[in-house]
Amino acid sequence: MDLILGYLGLGLVLALAGIGSSIGTTIAGNAAEGALKRLPEKSGSYMILSALPSTQGIYGFVAFFMLMNKAAVAGPLVFGIGLSVGLVCMLSAIRQGQVCANGIVGISQGHNVMVSTLIYAALPEFYAILGLVGAVMAALML
Repeated sequence: MDLILGYLGLGLVLALAGIGSSIGTTIAGNAAEGALKRLPEKSGSYMILSALPSTQGIYGFVAFFMLMNKAAVAGPLVFGIGLSVGLVCMLSAIRQGQVCANGIVGISQGHNVMVSTLIYAALPEFYAILGLVGAVMAALML
């Protein structure tokens, strides 16, 4: 039973973080696609902002790797870590995608908001990083 919980936790951290990143990048990407019609010369800024929510998927992958060998030893703990880190990464990626989409719209309207959008987008990212750090610390303690 502990092993099953551990494997579920591994699956959750990977799946939830990946789902969040795919939704977040899609939200920002949709805004970028519309913005290209208005101000196509800013496509580099749109691309950077559209890619930002993908990092949470990477964090989920790193957490998966760090916890992979611990599933058999501490299944319930790995389940809890996987679920919590996966949820944090998922929700922060979605919200970061929304922040980036708003920045993309602002840039397409001629406003100079690239730097401030990057700062605002870093705020939800910070919590995903905290989740990853917690997972790494737990993996090192097991």
